[in-house]
Amino acid sequence: MAKYRVQTQLVFKGYFDVEADSVSEAESNVIEQCGLVLGGNIHSILPDEDVDWSFPSHPETEIKSIQKIKD
Repeated sequence: MAKYRVQTQLVFKGYFDVEADSVSEAESNVIEQCGLVLGGNIHSILPDEDVDWSFPSHPETEIKSIQKIKD
């Protein structure tokens, strides 16, 4: 039996609806204020009235590469 390293990305695709004065402010708010931690929940430190989101509970699995590392 061989051992393989499978480089994988788990991708959650969804959206954040944010209130902002410009596109760049909306982008920076999401980059700096919103996120996800494994074992936790999608979260934001923006005020509740300024943000809403929709993401699936299961990610898409994307295989990037497979390398044989051991026989």
